[in-house]
Amino acid sequence: MTDPSYIDTSKPHPARMYDWFLGGKDNYPVDEEMGRQLVAMDGRVLTTARANRAFMQRATRWLAGQGVRQFLDIGTGIPTEPNLHQIAQGIAPETRVVYCDNDPIVLAHAEALLRSTPQGVTEYIQADFREPLKILEEASRTLDLDRPVALSLVALLHFISDEDGAYDLVERLMRALPAGSHLLLSHGTGDFTPDTARQAAELYKARGMTLALRTRAEVERFFEGYEMVDPGVTVIDRWKPELGERAPDTGQGPTPGYGAVGRKV
Repeated sequence: MTDPSYIDTSKPHPARMYDWFLGGKDNYPVDEEMGRQLVAMDGRVLTTARANRAFMQRATRWLAGQGVRQFLDIGTGIPTEPNLHQIAQGIAPETRVVYCDNDPIVLAHAEALLRSTPQGVTEYIQADFREPLKILEEASRTLDLDRPVALSLVALLHFISDEDGAYDLVERLMRALPAGSHLLLSHGTGDFTPDTARQAAELYKARGMTLALRTRAEVERFFEGYEMVDPGVTVIDRWKPELGERAPDTGQGPTPGYGAVGRKV
């Protein structure tokens, strides 16, 4: 589905590193090398990736159970079952899902994301989070933006700095969605290990990437004006654990990531 020459294997990419964290095979030596460096800094990196994936599944299950039938998932990453559409359509087969990512290797695997139920629809957009107008325009071909949509930003925003307009980009996307829409996000934090977080940010910078690990208060800022779903912004494996999947407890302290769902009123 894409020309492999567009896949840059000379430097790591977050989507491929995440695939490596999850034990996938769709990554390159450069991704594994940086992944191992991060694991050496903090052994919770691997369990955090699994906890984040489990949070996405629980949050999607909760939203589908509340009647949400449209999802826009930006920063999709390489397909890992169960994918978001499989969770949502397993509850409501008529659910419509649009995925979006900027890594060509995700496009190469997008066929796995397009296996919708007959009653529903799944589509894929090749675009960058920093292109909200393009994303909304293309998503509108599949989603009815006059009806509520769940905007899913899972493990994405910590790669977008304040200087790149992280808060404004989220606001622009949510502004285009009607009341009753939801914002679902998870976000890495350095609240529990600030020294390690600084080292990780320096490693990302040295590789030409951004790592903006935000505090709980900074994550809460993304939800200003929204009606928060209980328990609000919390450590990802503590968000509605009764809904299913959880990563194993490592005994190494809190999982360094926050998750939350908020409703636009």
